[in-house]
This record gives sequence, C-alpha cells and structure tokens, in this order.
Amino acid sequence: MKKYIIQTYGCQMNEHDSEKISWILDGMGYEITDNREECDLIIFNTCAVRKSAEERVFGQLGELKHLKRKNPNLLLAVCGCMMQREDIREVVLSKYRHVDLIFGTNNIHKLPQLIRRHLESGKIIVDINEENREIEESIDANRKYSFKAFVNIMYGCNNFCTYCIVPYTRGRERSREPDNILEEIRILAQNGCKEVTLLGQNVNSYGKTLDRDYTFADLLREVNEIKGIERIRFMTSHPKDISDDLIECFGSLGKLCEQLHLPIQSGSNSILKKMNRKYTREDYLNIVGKIRKTNPDIVITTDLIVGFPGETEEDFQDTLDLVKEVKYDSAFTFLYSIREGTQAANMENQIPDNVKHER
Repeated sequence: MKKYIIQTYGCQMNEHDSEKISWILDGMGYEITDNREECDLIIFNTCAVRKSAEERVFGQLGELKHLKRKNPNLLLAVCGCMMQREDIREVVLSKYRHVDLIFGTNNIHKLPQLIRRHLESGKIIVDINEENREIEESIDANRKYSFKAFVNIMYGCNNFCTYCIVPYTRGRERSREPDNILEEIRILAQNGCKEVTLLGQNVNSYGKTLDRDYTFADLLREVNEIKGIERIRFMTSHPKDISDDLIECFGSLGKLCEQLHLPIQSGSNSILKKMNRKYTREDYLNIVGKIRKTNPDIVITTDLIVGFPGETEEDFQDTLDLVKEVKYDSAFTFLYSIREGTQAANMENQIPDNVKHER
C-alpha cells in the first residue's frame, strides 16, 4: 500500500483542509505514515499569512532534494495559500524543480486527477483556481479526533484588511447552505462527536451570500438543537460584523461555549483606520461591554499586531491601555510582517524590527 505524509502550516482552516486531503488519499488506497523514508507522497499544505511560515516551507522543500534523489518515484506536492500567489509559485518552479504537484485552496477535490496527470505525463502539474463560487460538498474528512471536529460554514473573505493576504489566497466570501452544514454535524454527532468548531475567515458575516435571510445566529440556534452535540465553538469573529442577535446567543444557548475570540489588532483608532478594520476602539469596547453584560463569565481572547506601519509610541500606548481595560484572558501577539501584495506592504513609515521587538 502506498504511504503519505501531510505537513500542515497555518490556521484551523488549513488543518481541516488537510483532513479532507487525507480522506481523499485514503479513498485512493494510500495509507498515512510518519516516516518520510517510506513515503510515496509528501504534501505541504502551506500558509501565506506570515513570512516565517513561507521560509519554513522552503527549508523543508530544500531538505527533501536528497530524498527525491534517493527515491525518484516519490511524489512531492505543495498546496494551500502560498500556492495561490503567482510570485511564490514561480519561486517553487524555478528553485525546487523536484516538486511534482502544485495546487491551490479551491481545488482540493481534484487531487486524484492531478496525481494521475503527473503519473501519465511525468511533468510538473500546476492547477490553480483563482476564484471558485461553487462549494464542493462531496468531500468528507479524516477527523483528527472522534470527539471533536472542525466544520467549515463558509469560505473566503471580503474584508481586505490592509495587512492581510487571505482575501487574495482564499477568494471572496461564500457561505455553505445551512442544510449541508447541519447534516454534516448530525452525522458527526451520530458517530460520537461531542464538540464542533464552526470555521470561517469571518463567521459573523455568514449568510450574506445565501439567497434568503439567514444569519450566523440562526445557524447557531439550529446547531444547538442537534442531539449528541454538547459544545459549540466558532472562529474567527470580526468585530465589525458582530450583531446583538449573536451576542444574545451567549446568554441563551446552553451548548455555546462561554468563550469568544474577538481580534482587536490595535487599540489605536488611527492604526485601525490604516488597517481598514472598519471599527473604532470605542466600538470594540461597546461590544465587549454588551457581551459581558449578557454573560459575565465569558472568556474573551484576542489578536494583536505590534509595529504596524506608522505606529507611534502613542498608538502603542493606546493598545496597552485597551488591553488593560478589557482584561483579556489571553492574547495572540504578533510582530507586523510585510506581506507582498497587500496595501500595508507599500505604506510609508515601516517600523524597524528592533522597535517591534522592544514593544
């Protein structure tokens, strides 16, 4: 039996994509392994959010040259967000000629035919779908755990935060039909799953591409009614789209975990405007107040970017003051990383690395 490894970088969306790829490969007769020496196929599912993730992928690809020489029949594939960028694809094609397959975020379902095309032609296969309005519902997933599962409720992002590459690599927002989501969760529950995490780049805008009035809060209420499911989580939540109806769910839905990840990114209004976040610190604090009034025991976590272009000491102090005021239970803090192709990459007053680290 042929064996494979999937090396995954990045967010929960990528983790779930890898679960889907694993399901496809199992259906083709492959078997998962953790030993590269015995592999017939190695797939790198990549992330483009930070440069460090890209550098790790390039490093791994370089290390595999000797394995490819040792085993010429080994197939090497690179997929995910990095491959949606033409400049990155060109780097792989020119410097890592031992790679056999390149595909993107919108065509995982085509993996069997991509492998077949390569085996028949012996050529490098590149298959990138820049935009896919259709949602492929025929793919299942090899869940990492039996008791909890990721469930995609939407794909893509329309926000275009100036620092973020995701809208360019994941495409525009598309919401899955509620019936398909609910049926997937019912089947998971029947198979013993107790906890689901609903995934989207911005779950708060779920439903906007549907042909009827149906919101994320509506979906949560229906998931809450599914027998066997005991815990519901979701991510990621954008402050500009959080509704009072959704906030009310934290007080009324017994299965919805008392935890909300609500990225602020910066506590400075001038920086938030440059980031194109479409809310102010006052808006954010008002949302937090409503949430805590609805559920005083809720755990609130966040994301923070330090050293965004033009960030002054005063801007940074505004962020510190907001963190102290909100009293987050935890925070993921990142140094701003230039992403070519984003608006922020071309902004003036880029902050020196030593200042970012000091802050």
